[in-house]
This record gives sequence, C-alpha cells and structure tokens, in this order.
Amino acid sequence: MGFVTEPRVDPAFDLHERAMLDAFLDWYRATVFQKCEGLRAGQLAERSAPPSILSLIGIVRHLAEVERWWFRMVFGGQPELGEIYCTDDDLEADLEAVDADPDADLATLRAEIELARAATAGHDLDEFGHDPRGADMNLRWIYVHMIEEYARHVGHMDLLRERIDGATGD
Repeated sequence: MGFVTEPRVDPAFDLHERAMLDAFLDWYRATVFQKCEGLRAGQLAERSAPPSILSLIGIVRHLAEVERWWFRMVFGGQPELGEIYCTDDDLEADLEAVDADPDADLATLRAEIELARAATAGHDLDEFGHDPRGADMNLRWIYVHMIEEYARHVGHMDLLRERIDGATGD
C-alpha cells in the first residue's frame, strides 16, 4: 500500500482541555493508519466472519464518513456536503466496502481529518453545531463522541488485524 503512517504521539498528562481532546483524537486517528500498515488490498477488505461485513478498510471508510458528518456537516453547518460512501438506500455502504480502493480510501480519511481540523480551528468547545436530524450539541460533545467512536473501532481493528496476520499491539 502506498500510504504513510502518521506517528502516534502519546498525549501529555498536563494539557488543557482542548489540547487534550485533540491529542487523544489524533492518537486514535494515527492508530487507524497503523492498523492498516503493511497489508495488501485484499487483506484490508477481508471480512471478520460471516455474516459480518466488517473489514479494516470498511472501518476506514466509516471513519471518513463520521469525520465529515460530525465536524463539517454538523459543527461546520455544511449538510449539503452529503455522504462519501453511503447512500440513502444503504447507510452501511461505507462498512461493506465491496468496491474499496484502499489507497484512495485511506487518502480520503486523511483528507477528511485535515478538513475536520480546519473546520474546528479557532472555535471554542462551547460553540454549538446542529445535527440535521434535530439535535444541537457543542464541540466538546462532538470531540468526546469522536474519541469514543475511534476507540470502539480501533478495538474492532485490533481483532481484525490479529485474525489477518497475527499482529497485535496497542
């Protein structure tokens, strides 16, 4: 695969709230790329176990969707962006990843991360975004939710990677 893994930096113990949230989210983001490192396209698309459609590249695609959704569409007020992989007919198309191009999908996630950083730069954690489905939430809630989202899926990625080639690690 042609992507470059970002270094993981452990969050410092003495950061203020925003820097700590950024540091933990960035640690999980880097871990996603690390979990995909060194695998061939077929391995990245390998499903966990029938009937599950879960795969490493499916998780990458899903995380690109949620980066876009929460930081740009909800917080940034850009619902017109629409989904990357999902359709109205199939909200799980990102996870299925039947037509995945791992290099392109990893690049899409990296781009969505950068766009998410730009969308939140200079904004206070107490500023609100609007979920088109009807709820308002502050940027702090979105950060905490995204850390939870990444933590859950990195756990899935640990199991998938171990099943594929036996690699384990944090």
